[in-house]
Amino acid sequence: MESIKDRVAIIGMGCTKFGELWDKSVEDLIVEAAYEAFENAGVDPKDIQAAWVGTLDSGITAITLTGPLKFQYIPVTRVENMCATGSEALRAAVYAVAAGACDIALAMGVEKLKDTGWSGAPAANVIGSSRIGVTGTEPAFSAPSMFAHLAVRYFHEFKIDTEKGKRYMAQIAVKNHYNGSLNPKAHYQKELTVEQVMSAPIVAWPIGILDCCGVSDGAAAAIVTRADMARNFITDPIYIKATTISVGARQSIRQEYDYIHIEENVIGSKRAYVEAGIKNPRKEISIAEVHDCFTFHEMLLYEDLGWCDKGKACEDIEAGTFTLKGDLPVNTDGGLKCFGHPIGASGLRMMYEVYKQLQGKAGSRQVKNPRVGLTHNLGGSIGTSICSCTIVGNDKE
Repeated sequence: MESIKDRVAIIGMGCTKFGELWDKSVEDLIVEAAYEAFENAGVDPKDIQAAWVGTLDSGITAITLTGPLKFQYIPVTRVENMCATGSEALRAAVYAVAAGACDIALAMGVEKLKDTGWSGAPAANVIGSSRIGVTGTEPAFSAPSMFAHLAVRYFHEFKIDTEKGKRYMAQIAVKNHYNGSLNPKAHYQKELTVEQVMSAPIVAWPIGILDCCGVSDGAAAAIVTRADMARNFITDPIYIKATTISVGARQSIRQEYDYIHIEENVIGSKRAYVEAGIKNPRKEISIAEVHDCFTFHEMLLYEDLGWCDKGKACEDIEAGTFTLKGDLPVNTDGGLKCFGHPIGASGLRMMYEVYKQLQGKAGSRQVKNPRVGLTHNLGGSIGTSICSCTIVGNDKE
């Protein structure tokens, strides 16, 4: 397959504040995110030649986007790929530009989960992919219980005392909440202590309530164009190095599955690294935004994404490797932990942070001299997951 490395660039992005946005509609969020992106790129809505909108439950068909932005007679498509929905919208726009189908495209992700009354993302049935029913009593494998299964097995496999394991998880929550306290667009902007996280009520052992991301509303948008056109719009475009989707097929029912990794994370990231020409991700990636739906998943991702050896994530947590001042800062904006997870918006919100960091415009949470950034999403259920990895850089090779 031909690589799209350095053929497409992001020239504008927008992101709303995330939170319980009772006073704003889906349309309000779309307009706010899109017009920040338009202004950032120096383009008008009429310049957009094609668009994709990602949402799980906050709109149907392309009208979700065309109505509030008043797009007329251009190709617009609604996409959904569970937690990778926003990243899927960006991937579609990137590939359309790379294929020559259009020169300027918009990707939008939006969700208003608070309006639905859900206390969390809709769970997938253990066997199929149908959503949990309206009563909340239907049999299902909830998101906290899925990651709790992984955490318990991981701690057993690597002989980590559960209390120590919970402390490692708590350090991730503390890190992300510190980063979120520096971000005015985050839903939660309060710092936490390790003791607060460890003493919080348990949701699914060993995962406590402060190990979980929240439920939020929000939207984010990106404008992409051909790489050779990018500097006609802005002086500091961000170039796409790779964008991949890896979808599994019920790994969890295979007898050999070990429950100490997620295969889609491993394969999806490896494919992205190959396409981007990255041989040593630990050294070559400057910043990453990963899918910290639960603190344990972020811990597992340090290994699944090839940044440390199996069973060794705890050593890097203790060393501060993934903090703002560490060797590989992760979730510098606060992550899902502080933004919550409005499903359609999260992937593009992650890219918004990487975009700002690579441009040197992240304010008090700016990392030093970043060159390459990665975003990662994981959706679905364990063994039937959807993994998205996108790698970008501030230089074109």
